[in-house]
Amino acid sequence: MRARDVSVFYGPKQAIDSVSIDIETDHVTAFIGPSGCGKSTFLRTLNRMNDTIASARVEGTIELDGDDIYRSGMDVVQLRARVGMVFQRPNPFPKTIYENIAYGPKIHGLADGKDHLDQIVEKSLRRAGLWEEVKDRLSDSGTALSGGQQQRLCIARAIAVEPEVILMDEPCSALDPIATAKIEELIDELRGRYAIVIVTHSMQQAARVSQRTAFFHLGKMVEYGETSDIFTNPREERTKDYITGRYG
Repeated sequence: MRARDVSVFYGPKQAIDSVSIDIETDHVTAFIGPSGCGKSTFLRTLNRMNDTIASARVEGTIELDGDDIYRSGMDVVQLRARVGMVFQRPNPFPKTIYENIAYGPKIHGLADGKDHLDQIVEKSLRRAGLWEEVKDRLSDSGTALSGGQQQRLCIARAIAVEPEVILMDEPCSALDPIATAKIEELIDELRGRYAIVIVTHSMQQAARVSQRTAFFHLGKMVEYGETSDIFTNPREERTKDYITGRYG
């Protein structure tokens, strides 16, 4: 994905100011910054989730494979299949584990019959590191799983429709340390198959899972670069102040 001079407004209030960034397939990109800095707002522009807010307005261009995602005539449902979202709190459908995964491939016409759908469900759950834990209980409700399992189920649901990009908005903030470690391992395993963007309040998590980090402050992207450089040798004083805990 490629964003150029993207600004976001909620009514008269500007939340994002002229952000430009490239999201690469072979890296995990982390967005960090203090609360209210605009990182989640910008993340939501990448699959047009801000369309659900009546007062939101987006300026600039965001391209997926060279195609402007904000052009008129863009199929937003299809876009969100290509650019999946995993939210802060696990939100499985009130359906069986199987149906949670099968739903997307069904509505997008990706499965050629029941056998193919079974294969998609198994492959998605395997990629999400959940298959061995749920293979004998696929008819159980997805909401009956633990919090960490529910979040991995949501990741499996996102990848079942073969997206190109996966957006994760603080996917571990509601999870315990053990579940968080499993999600972080999963992110590392998925790297390279998908372009992954993660918003996180945890600088330690950003350092562990990402190869690129963007630091946001007051609606601006202050600095973007290799994660190791951002954390050990930031170019901007504001980045250094945030990393060292002088504010945040």
